Amino acid sequence: QDSSDDIEDVSLFDADDEVSRRSKKSKIRHPVASFFHLFFRVSAIVVYLLCELLTSSFIACMVTIILLLSCDFWAVKNVTGRLMVGLRWWNQVDDDGRSHWIFEARKVSAQGSKASSEAESRIFWLGLITCPMIWVIFAFSALFSFKVKWLAVVMMGVVLQGANLYGYIRCKVGSRKNLTSMATSYLGKQFLRQTVAKDDQTAS
Repeated sequence: QDSSDDIEDVSLFDADDEVSRRSKKSKIRHPVASFFHLFFRVSAIVVYLLCELLTSSFIACMVTIILLLSCDFWAVKNVTGRLMVGLRWWNQVDDDGRSHWIFEARKVSAQGSKASSEAESRIFWLGLITCPMIWVIFAFSALFSFKVKWLAVVMMGVVLQGANLYGYIRCKVGSRKNLTSMATSYLGKQFLRQTVAKDDQTAS
């Protein structure tokens, strides 16, 4: 099946300031989801760091880490992102065999009843951003220390957790086209301001 770069972006958050203030609560509304959002990814890092001390079997360590990374990828992509921050992304193939990536953000209801709390949002993004960075450090460490057998395991962590990070960033900020138009508009405004400032200095 042929894949394409067609991307469909669904609505992003557009609640007003009053609803946003009301939704920023410190209470964790989904403690189980918050726990497992960090459990699998932190456990994979801990096993990677301690596996050589706990056992001499590379295969056992590799299988354990890959299982933890796979469970983390599934849980974050399908459960914790939707519950904790109201974001989700997935891929679907249409009848023509074309692949479509969909990035969706939940609209906050007028009552704010489904809005995610500030504490959950911080936990979500902290775990989502920090752990892939740690795996990147592990990748450079394995590369420069010539631990070739661990490089495949580390790259699995980078790819799986990096994919979730990329997907949720796309959900949060919108499509690449929107980013390009925003950047172009910003640069255009800066150029216009500089031009006007130079004209004023010349006139004075």
